[in-house]
Amino acid sequence: MTTKKKSNARVKKAARGAKPATVGSRIIEGLEQAVAWTKGQNTRVRVTVVHVPEIDVRKVRRKMGLSQAQFANKFGFPPATLRNWEQGRAHPDAPTRVLLAVIAKHPDAVEDVLRKAS
Repeated sequence: MTTKKKSNARVKKAARGAKPATVGSRIIEGLEQAVAWTKGQNTRVRVTVVHVPEIDVRKVRRKMGLSQAQFANKFGFPPATLRNWEQGRAHPDAPTRVLLAVIAKHPDAVEDVLRKAS
């Protein structure tokens, strides 16, 4: 009962004060902060920069001892896309490079997740 009373008191206190922020208002606020930061106006924001590694897809595939078709089928890539990556005609985008980096380090974990998802 005590926890519920405290929780209700917080809700009532919030209702008396400022309106709680909506998801939309928080998104707009974040976008306004991002624009200000890019203009050099707001330097007190937290910026997270993530380095996405370049991945040698052929090296990863060969290390696993798989053909292009086997690798593509196992991890859900179109075989033609895999060929294009390996031959340098195309390059994986950032999210795909992250997935490839995980495959390179923990292929069993990726296979397990894919198996459970299907």
